[in-house]
Amino acid sequence: MRALVMLAKVAPSQSLSITEISVEQKIPKKFLEQILLELKRHGLVESRRGKEGGYLMRRAPSEVTYGEVLRLVDGPLALLPCLSKIAYKKCEDCGDEASCEVRRVFAEVALATRAVLDRATLQSSIENNNPDFGVHLE
Repeated sequence: MRALVMLAKVAPSQSLSITEISVEQKIPKKFLEQILLELKRHGLVESRRGKEGGYLMRRAPSEVTYGEVLRLVDGPLALLPCLSKIAYKKCEDCGDEASCEVRRVFAEVALATRAVLDRATLQSSIENNNPDFGVHLE
């Protein structure tokens, strides 16, 4: 996310090298390479070769949500497989999803998480115009 935010802050046609991002954001270069390749494969960033080469945003920062990025990089956001939108799977030890008390609680967590992550864009986080960003967690 930090690499994408850094790319979102530069001019749309400006690219940043992996080294620049790695040093500035203190992200191991090999790890960053893997993440950027995955994001490129999904069309969020593109790469340029040569002296002025590097990575740049392929889509406007206002069109890229935190939820989308996290799903691409980490997979489902849900804490239980039976609550996943993209990788639903019935829990092995569950007799009845409709009456599962644990599922009800985690469903609320999943809905709240999705609401924040699918609303927050790279642009909104840069502008800090989301009222939820000022929340301090204990």
